[in-house]
Amino acid sequence: MVIATDIHKSFGELEVLKGVSLHIKEGEIVAIVGQSGAGKTTLLQILGTLDRPSSGSVVIAGEDVSRLNERQLSEFRNKHIGFVFQFHQLLPEFTALENVMMPCQIGGVSDREAEARARELLNFLKLGHRLEHKPMQMSGGEKQRVAIARALAQRPSVVFADEPTGNLDSHNAHELQELFFSLRKEYGQTFVIVTHDLQMAGCCDRTISIKDGII
Repeated sequence: MVIATDIHKSFGELEVLKGVSLHIKEGEIVAIVGQSGAGKTTLLQILGTLDRPSSGSVVIAGEDVSRLNERQLSEFRNKHIGFVFQFHQLLPEFTALENVMMPCQIGGVSDREAEARARELLNFLKLGHRLEHKPMQMSGGEKQRVAIARALAQRPSVVFADEPTGNLDSHNAHELQELFFSLRKEYGQTFVIVTHDLQMAGCCDRTISIKDGII
């Protein structure tokens, strides 16, 4: 599903990633752990096509994304990649339903199909009663579930999550852990999770530890 080969990334004289290679299988839930500054978020951004490596290649669902131009990369990202961030990144002026529909609408899916997908996901995530609520009307755990529904709206090949429990209390963090596995069971979803939460990492199928830019 995701194959990274000999990834290097430098910012000026600072080499952050020093030849990282990894292979994530379809349907796996994988945690990437490491101390702050180890390079895990940089790696996640490269795997998620938000940044390009200085050298090396990334293949996702059989596509060498390193060879795509910016327009092609944007289209690929919309169709094949979902993102979940620590602070939700929901648009405050839109309802939960509208936030989840948005990736589909950007990707050219009809409004009817986009709404059907959004309702299915929000109902699965036990947010059917929050469809018309805006982010400010929801709890932190509810907002994170809306963000997960949005990440899944385009039925992506892989979802990348950056510290998804970092802004949640222990109860909501535990619920989120269980949710990832429920989504894998229901939709066969692949997850790559950058986290400091060792409890979450311990629940994943596999943990990849990165230190000083090396796995």
